[in-house]
Amino acid sequence: MASELPLRFNSRAPEVLSDPYPVYAELRASGPLSRGGPGQWVISRYADVVPLLRDRRLSHEYPPEYHEFSIGNGPANSFFQRIILDRDAPDHTRLRRLMAKAFSPRLVQRMHDFIEEQVESLLAPGLDGGLFDAVTELAFPLPVMVVCELVGIPPVDRDLVRPHAIQLAKAFALYVAEEDRAAAHAAVAWLREYIGALLDERGRHLGDDLLSQMLTAEVAEEPQARLSREEIVDNTIFLFFAGFETTTNLIATSCAALLGHPRELARLRADPGLLPSAVDEFLRYDAPIQATARMAVEEIEIGGRTIRPGRVVVLLLGSANHDEERFEDPERLDVSRSPNPHVSFGGGAHHCLGAGLARIEAQVALGRLLSRAPRFEPAGEVVRIPSVTFRSYASVPVALR
Repeated sequence: MASELPLRFNSRAPEVLSDPYPVYAELRASGPLSRGGPGQWVISRYADVVPLLRDRRLSHEYPPEYHEFSIGNGPANSFFQRIILDRDAPDHTRLRRLMAKAFSPRLVQRMHDFIEEQVESLLAPGLDGGLFDAVTELAFPLPVMVVCELVGIPPVDRDLVRPHAIQLAKAFALYVAEEDRAAAHAAVAWLREYIGALLDERGRHLGDDLLSQMLTAEVAEEPQARLSREEIVDNTIFLFFAGFETTTNLIATSCAALLGHPRELARLRADPGLLPSAVDEFLRYDAPIQATARMAVEEIEIGGRTIRPGRVVVLLLGSANHDEERFEDPERLDVSRSPNPHVSFGGGAHHCLGAGLARIEAQVALGRLLSRAPRFEPAGEVVRIPSVTFRSYASVPVALR
């Protein structure tokens, strides 16, 4: 029976926000379990994180009082009770089956051609001028263009929708700061109104976008398997947010990693065939999503301690990806690393639906960037966005000529 109290993990500590990996290493060395916020246990080792991602004793669904505690009262509460991320079977199974139809191979292939066109247009000014910000000029606008095209949001509305999706990101923190709550609730309310109107339009004029695919799939299903209007709207909002936030982070951290590792950059330039393995290494090395949380619905024994039902279990994906017991020399970036069983897309029934599309975006963006740019070197200080849930940058200046 464990006696000494485990280390406490403070997700808002300055050292965690700036560089969490040394802190993760301390957590792993101290034991399989760490303390988090009120009612939270934190899991940092790969050998524990992987099976817990699939463990049915951990639920994705949280009671209403948990959302009231973590984000306060407002539209975001019901939003989190409808989206696929926070649903268990059978609702999760029903939602995923219908939403997966919207990610058909034909649609994903169409998006591949669209991605190539957009990358070319985004790179043109930087190639002409020689200076380029990998975040503001590529990592940020590209996923927004892609997810707007995927969902069916008209190009003229992209700049209108984008700020609200950015505010929505605040709602996905492990604990939402008081000063961020009103903006998160307001973002959900605005996006619901916008997507609801767009859904009405698609009902009258079906297209080849995700909303149309979901409407078509919804009509074809048995009544008990169909999505309600509220479920379609809220899950479209979630897919829109997830589609640009995580891919933005992936492209930004990939560019920053290459700037900091010129030898790996040279390897990738010399052998573009390494792009698929390189993208998976960027996903491992600095995971776009660092942590995911579950709620225990049964007792779970870990490290001689019992996690009781009702406790929140935080799985540190970023720590698992750097576990020296699973990855050889985990602090080293290796664009040819194989095998690379990272957990950046989660696992089990909740493995990321858009993983394939995110990989395509990153491969096309990085491939075109390195093949078209005579240089790829730092052109100033990078600026991190302070967050433990998401790892990304506000600015990554690059010299291309």
